[in-house]
Amino acid sequence: MSELIAWSDEVWQQAINTERHNRDKRKAGADTADYAGPVLELESDCARCAGLCCVAPAFAKSSDFAIDKPAGRACPNLGADHRCGIHEVLEPRGFRGCTVFECFGAGQHLVQGGHRRADQLALLPVMRQLHELAWLIDQALRLDAAARLHGRLRDALTETESLADGTADRLATLDVDAYRQKVNRLLQRASELARAGAGRRPDHRGANLIGRRMRGADLRGASLRGALLIGADLRDADLRRADFTGADLRGADLRGADLTGALFLTPSQLRAARTTEGTSHP
Repeated sequence: MSELIAWSDEVWQQAINTERHNRDKRKAGADTADYAGPVLELESDCARCAGLCCVAPAFAKSSDFAIDKPAGRACPNLGADHRCGIHEVLEPRGFRGCTVFECFGAGQHLVQGGHRRADQLALLPVMRQLHELAWLIDQALRLDAAARLHGRLRDALTETESLADGTADRLATLDVDAYRQKVNRLLQRASELARAGAGRRPDHRGANLIGRRMRGADLRGASLRGALLIGADLRDADLRRADFTGADLRGADLRGADLTGALFLTPSQLRAARTTEGTSHP
C-alpha cells in the first residue's frame, strides 16, 4: 500500500491500473529508472479551458481586483464564449490578480476530461492543488542533490497523477490538505538536500516580511516557504538556491537579485514581483 495515502482495495486497484498506464506513457521505451517528465500538463492553456478561474474563485475588491465577486459567480468581464473581454488590459482595468494567477493546467484538465460544468467549477480548487503538487514534485526530480529521493518522488508523482485522473466523486471526497502535507514532507527533504551547501541558509519559513528592507541581503539557501514578501525590497539580494515554495511575492522588488538555482519558484510568482533584465532567473 502507498505510504502517501491509504485507500480502499477497490480504489487502490484502480490507482494501480492508472499507474501502469501512466508508467507506460512515461517510459516510452526508456529504462524504468529514467525520468521522462510528468504525464500531466502543468502549465495553463486558457484556449483549452472554459473560463473556470473566472467563475469558481471568490475575490475581494482590492489592489488586485477592481470588484467583489463571490465564488461560483461569473466575472462580468467573462463572455459567452468563456473568454475574458478585457484580457489585453487586465492590469490597467484593476485586475492585476488575474495576470498572476496560475492553475498549473488544472482548468484544461477538468474541461478536456469531460467533467460536467458543475463538477468542473466545484473541483477546480482540488485539481489545482494536485497539479501544483505535481509541478513541485517534477521540480524536485530535477535536483541532482536530491537523487536519493528520486524513487520516492517518482512514486509520489505517479500517485498524484492517478488522483488527478480520478472520477468527480473520488476527487470531491479526497482530503487534499492531508495529502498535500504528506507530499510536502518529501519536498521539504528534497529542498534541504538541495540547499545543504548554500552557505548560511537562514530560515524564514512562514515569516511576515511584508515591506522588509533586505536589499543586497545574503539569502543563499534560505527557506522562504510560505513567507509573506509582499512589497519587500530584495534588490541585488543573493537568493541562490533559496526555497520559494508558496512565498507571496506580490510587489516584491527583485531587480538585480540573483535567483540562480532558486527552488520551487513559479512563473506566476515572478510575474507578481518586480524584475528587470538584471535579475538572474532560475
